[in-house]
Amino acid sequence: MHLPLSTFTTVIKSAPLVSIDLVVMNQKAEVLLGYRNNRPAKGFWFVPGGRILKDESMESAFKRLTLNELGAEFSITQAQFLGPFEHFYNDNVTEETFSTHYIALAYRVLVDESQLQLPLDQHSQYTWMSVDELLVHPDVHKHSRWYFCSSEHDPSTN
Repeated sequence: MHLPLSTFTTVIKSAPLVSIDLVVMNQKAEVLLGYRNNRPAKGFWFVPGGRILKDESMESAFKRLTLNELGAEFSITQAQFLGPFEHFYNDNVTEETFSTHYIALAYRVLVDESQLQLPLDQHSQYTWMSVDELLVHPDVHKHSRWYFCSSEHDPSTN
């Protein structure tokens, strides 16, 4: 169920959001990153993904998110669960000044990049980066780097 923005704003102010982050890798072991159009993480390279909707199973959310974010539907059984991650942001999707807290369930999915039809809704452009490259690139958001560098994962830092 998609919420009206006023209701969604109340939820963001009041509770963590549960999301699925898609660590999409191609045959060359490169990672798909999109350049974020929206807050939070606007202006950073970030892995695709999105929140799980109320009354939506994780399997249904995974299929919806892969179709919406990648232009191709994948099943959660085609992915490897990497674990839960906590993401804290100082901003949110609205113009108001309050934080966003995500519980992100990260899944790695291997793709043939020719299968993908990447939309330009959440991201203005896409790139494939090696893990070594994304770990040092200054415009890759730290929350995306965490999926590859557990020593950097420190949820106490925003």
